[in-house]
Amino acid sequence: MNGRSGLIVMAKVQILPPEIVNKIAAGEVIERPASVVKELIENAIDAHTTSIELNLKQSGKTLIHIKDTGVGIDPDDMEKIFLRHATSKIYHLNDLYRINSLGFRGEALYSIAAISDITLRSKPSHQDVGWEIHLRGGEKQEFKPISMPAGTEVIVKELFFNTPARRKFLKSNVTELHHIFNTCVPYILQHYQCRFLITHNNREVINLPPHQDVLDRIVHTLQINREDLLYRECQLPEENLSFSLILGDINIQRPRRDMQFIFVNNRPVQNKLLSFYLNQVYQTFIPSDANPFFCIFLSLPGSDVDVNVHPTKREVKLKKGQRIATILSKVCEETLLSYGKARRVSTSLYLSQDSSSSTQQKNQYLPNSQEERPASQYVLSDHKSYSTYRPYEGKSINRGDEDSSSVVPLSSQPSDIPQQLSLRRKLKEAHYIGSFLKKYLLFETTSSLLIVDQHAAQERITYETILSQVNEGGLQVQYLVNPILIPISAQEKIIWEAMQKKLEELGFSTTQWNEETIALHSSPSLIKNPAAALRNLLSGDESLLRADNETLIRRACRNSLMAGYEVVKEQAEFIRDQLLSCKIPFSCPHGRPTVVEIDQHTLDKEFFRR
Repeated sequence: MNGRSGLIVMAKVQILPPEIVNKIAAGEVIERPASVVKELIENAIDAHTTSIELNLKQSGKTLIHIKDTGVGIDPDDMEKIFLRHATSKIYHLNDLYRINSLGFRGEALYSIAAISDITLRSKPSHQDVGWEIHLRGGEKQEFKPISMPAGTEVIVKELFFNTPARRKFLKSNVTELHHIFNTCVPYILQHYQCRFLITHNNREVINLPPHQDVLDRIVHTLQINREDLLYRECQLPEENLSFSLILGDINIQRPRRDMQFIFVNNRPVQNKLLSFYLNQVYQTFIPSDANPFFCIFLSLPGSDVDVNVHPTKREVKLKKGQRIATILSKVCEETLLSYGKARRVSTSLYLSQDSSSSTQQKNQYLPNSQEERPASQYVLSDHKSYSTYRPYEGKSINRGDEDSSSVVPLSSQPSDIPQQLSLRRKLKEAHYIGSFLKKYLLFETTSSLLIVDQHAAQERITYETILSQVNEGGLQVQYLVNPILIPISAQEKIIWEAMQKKLEELGFSTTQWNEETIALHSSPSLIKNPAAALRNLLSGDESLLRADNETLIRRACRNSLMAGYEVVKEQAEFIRDQLLSCKIPFSCPHGRPTVVEIDQHTLDKEFFRR
């Protein structure tokens, strides 16, 4: 932006030269309405708007109309901005390494215009009139002067009208609307001084005035209690780093990671390393199947951030990512502990190393670490020292319309059948002697040790129960004596209203309690956490709406006892008895073994007794 008579005006648009174009990550095609919304919101923010109005019809499939109060576009640039790699954000190759704007490639309007009917109107504040340009399928239809207030207005109609193959891959209106909301929320939170108005099918969904600070914006956008938010600000000049943390305390637990936001130099981004570290910190404060809320604002030199690594500009590469992740996780942990609400869960019962040691190997905390092995690998080093029963040899069970009950072990030699019958008899007669790592149930026979994976076993039990109910005509429903009250945001309310009929068919009976709360009166009996399942549906997860085999497997996994939960003797014996009643007891639906047997001969051999 250049100053002219004290006004902020749009810099001149130019076509990037080949040497810069070749250095830019290849642009991603417009995949769905949310892709269009993202690009247009970023353009409005880059234009220093103080207000954004977004009007949608049919979840953006038929209309995306956005208005801003930004600096406007000079009429000389109106046609140029629809050319590929036409931008006012960068001019030189070095500009790629100090990008301060959200957009910079000059591909957004070019890509949108190619697959839609688009009208753009704009008027800089120092101009007397505005101008309107209309394109269809990338071809200019009209360019004329108009009367309008200062700012820019973009109207996108008939998305993918000329690419029907891509249009048919769009999801339901509920899913596409969910993607749009997910796209908008980070910008709404970050730019709390900007007014946001979003309407869908002529109905107001979000109407947020400018707020004093980001905490107020979070509270009003996400319907979170301010008392449940912890704030921490750090300035680290020696690290060329400053950041603000807004952390949810233990009262905010989500079934999905839909309330985790990371901003780097005012840009909403995804960074797997930072996300992993922060979620690891929370694992000692909240249950393993819950996800926290956090909002991280990082500020660091532009030369330490590469936003040109991914076409959508959402994933960024941090020059000192490991160091930043370590600092953030330490400050996050200190903040959660210092506020008094969070209490660390003791891990001394199942950690073999000294948990008080401050020196840890770096890759111990990294995802997919080479040093991180499944617990089963620590039982015995010789893979021949135990037998497992896996009928699918690592493959998932059959899919589609095939009868699941007809599936037999791939290794269906006659000798396998007596072996499994023998294991059934042993497990039925075995005595429960305890658990290991809150993952494995230990049963003793007269000549062997049987180890049952508590999650895999219950996954098999739950899967066969769900499959039986589906085959018999539907899931059983449980009615609640007292309804569960679930706070919802404005965007979730719109999705809830659109899904009510499908929810009833699934067994979720819900009513509106007040403007910001719904009441849950019934749910499928096999859903262990109906409120979390309902929230998953409202956040775009439609897997519960399907009954294909892969979906039933995922549903069984989510609703089974997880590792980390302590099981008492009565529960362990109940799991054993239920597992033995299954048609295929010795493999979970994914193909993993549920039972491992270590016989006395193997143990004696390991201890050189034989």
